[in-house]
Amino acid sequence: MRSLATTLGTIAAAAMLTLAVPSSAYAAEGVLSINGADYVDPSGCYGVDWFPTSVTNNTDAIAEVHSGPDCTGQVEWLVYPGETYYTETAQSVFVL
Repeated sequence: MRSLATTLGTIAAAAMLTLAVPSSAYAAEGVLSINGADYVDPSGCYGVDWFPTSVTNNTDAIAEVHSGPDCTGQVEWLVYPGETYYTETAQSVFVL
């Protein structure tokens, strides 16, 4: 009986690990557009090239608009899926 419980516990732990691992390499699905440049299935930080800036989020994730370069500084705005945001001060965008 003890061996059966150990085996079932091991199988359950393996199943949980299998389900958890794919989410660790997550990238948004869809297209993020920054000033007309399209990023397909974006992940991470993107710099802003010129002002004024437009950020169009056609992904399944939230995009953070940062006041500093390299996604530093304050989060100026959250651009939810399906939204467009216009700014004259942002310097980078991070896709969650």
